[in-house]
Amino acid sequence: MQGLMQHGALTLDKIIDHAAMWHGGREVVSRSVEGPIVRTTYGQIRDRAKRVSNALLGMGIKSGDRVGTLAWNTGRHMEAWYGIMGIGAVCHTLNPRLFPEQIAWIADHAGDRAIFTDLTFLPIIAAILPRLPHVEYVVVFTDRAHMPADFAPAGDAPHFKGLLCYEELVEQHHADCAWGGFDEGTAAGLCYTSGTTGDPKGVMYSHRSNFLHTLITLQPDVMGLSQKDVILPVVPMFHANAWGVAFSAPGSGAKMVMPGAKMDGASIYELLDSEQVTFSAAVPTVWQMLLQHLEATGATLPTLKKVVIGGAACPESIIRAFHDKYDVEVVHAWGMTETSPVGTLSVLTDELSKLPYDQQMHWRLKQGRPPLGVEICLKDDEDKRLPHDGKAFGNLKIRGPIIAAEYFRGAGGKILDDEGFFDTGDVATIDEYGFMQITDRAKDVVKSGGEWISTIEIENIAVGHPKVALAAVVGQPHPKWDERPVLLVKLKEGETAAPQEFIDYLQGKIAKWWMPDDVLIVDDIPLGATGKIDKKLIRKRLADDGYKLPETPLQPSPPAPKPTLAAADGSQPVKIYAPEPVEEVAADAVLHTPEAAREEETQPAGEPVAASEAISPQTPPPEAKLIAAEPEVQAKAPEAPAPEAKPVSAADAIIAEAAAIAAAGPKPAAPVTAPEIKAPETKASEVKAPEAKPDAKSAADAPLRLHEPDKAEAPKARPVVAEATPFAVPITPGRKGKTAKASDGKKAKPGWASTYLDFAVLVALTPAILAGGGALGVKLGLIDLPFGYNIMTLDWAPRAAQAGIATGLIGLVIALFAGFGRLWKAALLALLITGATFGVMFGAKALFGQAPPIHDVATDWKTPLSFSDAALAARGGTAALVDDDPSLPVGSAAFAGRRIAEINAETCPAARPLVSSRSPADAYEAAKAAVLASGMSLITDDPMDGRLEATASSFWYGLTDDVVVRVRPDAAGSRLDIRSIGRDAGPDLGRNCDRIGALMTAVKAR
Repeated sequence: MQGLMQHGALTLDKIIDHAAMWHGGREVVSRSVEGPIVRTTYGQIRDRAKRVSNALLGMGIKSGDRVGTLAWNTGRHMEAWYGIMGIGAVCHTLNPRLFPEQIAWIADHAGDRAIFTDLTFLPIIAAILPRLPHVEYVVVFTDRAHMPADFAPAGDAPHFKGLLCYEELVEQHHADCAWGGFDEGTAAGLCYTSGTTGDPKGVMYSHRSNFLHTLITLQPDVMGLSQKDVILPVVPMFHANAWGVAFSAPGSGAKMVMPGAKMDGASIYELLDSEQVTFSAAVPTVWQMLLQHLEATGATLPTLKKVVIGGAACPESIIRAFHDKYDVEVVHAWGMTETSPVGTLSVLTDELSKLPYDQQMHWRLKQGRPPLGVEICLKDDEDKRLPHDGKAFGNLKIRGPIIAAEYFRGAGGKILDDEGFFDTGDVATIDEYGFMQITDRAKDVVKSGGEWISTIEIENIAVGHPKVALAAVVGQPHPKWDERPVLLVKLKEGETAAPQEFIDYLQGKIAKWWMPDDVLIVDDIPLGATGKIDKKLIRKRLADDGYKLPETPLQPSPPAPKPTLAAADGSQPVKIYAPEPVEEVAADAVLHTPEAAREEETQPAGEPVAASEAISPQTPPPEAKLIAAEPEVQAKAPEAPAPEAKPVSAADAIIAEAAAIAAAGPKPAAPVTAPEIKAPETKASEVKAPEAKPDAKSAADAPLRLHEPDKAEAPKARPVVAEATPFAVPITPGRKGKTAKASDGKKAKPGWASTYLDFAVLVALTPAILAGGGALGVKLGLIDLPFGYNIMTLDWAPRAAQAGIATGLIGLVIALFAGFGRLWKAALLALLITGATFGVMFGAKALFGQAPPIHDVATDWKTPLSFSDAALAARGGTAALVDDDPSLPVGSAAFAGRRIAEINAETCPAARPLVSSRSPADAYEAAKAAVLASGMSLITDDPMDGRLEATASSFWYGLTDDVVVRVRPDAAGSRLDIRSIGRDAGPDLGRNCDRIGALMTAVKAR
């Protein structure tokens, strides 16, 4: 049984419609690419977005077509988003920080038919257009005064039709455009992964998944946005929908402040201060630059209340700086392109929030707990679940209605396990409080002597050194231990250091067998397009340069047996961190579960170190050079001494937001040779956690699933059978036969009881007589349609069935009193006939009573199929009106208040366009043959216009429908659309849907 609630498809046009209706005057402020600050409102954005929709329809863009955007965060970009998605097209956000070759590959693989872009990226567009055979138009987000005069593709691009001015398009088209009307599972957005271990893969978001993600982000323990907030989404819209803020901000009515192309510390502070921003979201790199600016200028953040930090592990120094100096709450978050992207957030539980702030830090540095709608678990290589005890390391897996089920065009094959979980490619732990902590990417974890070394853990500690701007750890081959870690360090500008300093700095903060065998001081560390360290490129460059581990690994200096963070250098500066991209899943990750705590110091393989094998420090190797694709970002170290060292957790986090712009060419790293490793020994420092709750449950114990209610089954009719002895009245025996003998030996006349039962049988047959007579009478022309169908079949027959039930029950009672032995057959016959008739009618009512109260079905509501004057004349003046956008249906509780176009998409799977490789002429001839073969009468046959019009009648009642068939050219060949509409308003009981399905099937078969 289903609930009796209204239904509305969760499509994204409803978000901006809601914002325009109830928060229409709320501002959206943008730093434009041209320079000035531009102000608009949600009401204006909705109006202009509909104009964009009409412009796209004019270009021939249809539902399912991909439309690319290569742009910064601005109000114009937001208008294009909703304009694209409102008509059922797919908004494909392109990442401008990729190499042009990658952008071209992705746009071609997606099949983008048009691209909206900022002036900034026109050189990229011009360079790649010859490689984009599907792109017909490029729309520039600017006005006529700023349009380039000399734009031209870099090569032959015969498919390209022109460069269009965005503001002119908006002015030329009206704001009257029908949005929605399609299934909520329709594709809405497309975002590609970085492709760090292979070709990029497309993640196709649906309207439903993005709508649900919006509701998830509005939870208080996620982003908790409200109409009182002023939101600055620094994270780009091309990074998984700006972490969903592009939907959640208008959904809540919050004011939006869009940073455009300028994301340096001074520019971000200007917007935070002038617009009184209360909430923002970005990666640590952005906040590093902002904190650096605040430190240099002495500025404050009086209105900012909360920042969500993802895309990279957030160092403790950033969390403390925001909290201690500016009273800003930091929420550490994790997710991926494939998770829409919110996966987990480190919002403290009520119990943990009551701890002193220093004790809370252990959990604030973790990636956190999943919100309602997301389920995570840990599994080993045999796909068995692992405990959530904070110690067991395993493959982090995730599932839910906002998680990818497969990649676009089937890339990567099957990506879900048998339980429907997606493998994130991360190695993680989950503690007894449900907090997840990523220890590494499966492909980046260093496997030394069969045990794991977390590169993220070492990196996150290393960036605490006052001279370090950026740090990366990669594994390098070792003949005995398989792999050993190497630390790469990029120094802050003007700083100098020897590798030994960093080994001494790590002493006492990590297990001795984790200690890097070598430290390379490099010019820069390469970052990927999403702002994360490109370890794949680092490993490649080291291999190309012939790098080998030193024969004698670096060792801590003897004088400091147990240095602390404060003793090592006296300070803990604010640093940058950018981990490896999260999108790809390693196929060869071998997981091991290390011991919960190492009480004894061991070398990598757990073998004891002999006293005679003690290793003395060596002279630091010459500096190596690695040139990266991202600029250096520095931070000034605070003067206050740092607190006692605690291991800082690290992770790949939500979807990356990069602050880097330019790429430099690579310089080879200086090779360093080294003998066999003798691993040092120390005890890893640990952070004490509060006592675990004995009854804490793991996330795997209570999986969350969204439940789709089953469709209610139609009640089945059953004959009503009387009980054996319904009354305490004795049944008169000995009366046999239907009639009795008279005293003179002649047959006696039937008794009154027998006569009544004969009448009951006749009444039982009446509904069938009425329905059959009505159908036959209309077909033979003896009676007219309204009388035969509406009165006899739909009105009188049900009433007769109800009367038959009552008559049959009374007859049964009479038979009990008048002699059941001779009358039971007649009584039961009357009851069975009535019950069967009523059951058929009741079943029909249950089956068709929930049918949409419509008589109009079409395959295309974006460009409606209208009728010619000849077809309208054939319908007659009394027929139901033909409307391009039919009014809201009435007369059915299940569908009241909903658009016919929307109901079509849900209740008639056959109502879909037929796109084929046939030429339009061939498709037209096939459609005409199918129409004639179905027995319809042609009214219009216009091959030049690709239009067929015909009338069709049902077999029994002759219910007349009018059909229009339209054939148009398509990029694939041709497109066929059909509309079938009844002349009488009201439920058609699926008649028109069946006709369209039959015609489509017939055309395919020809």
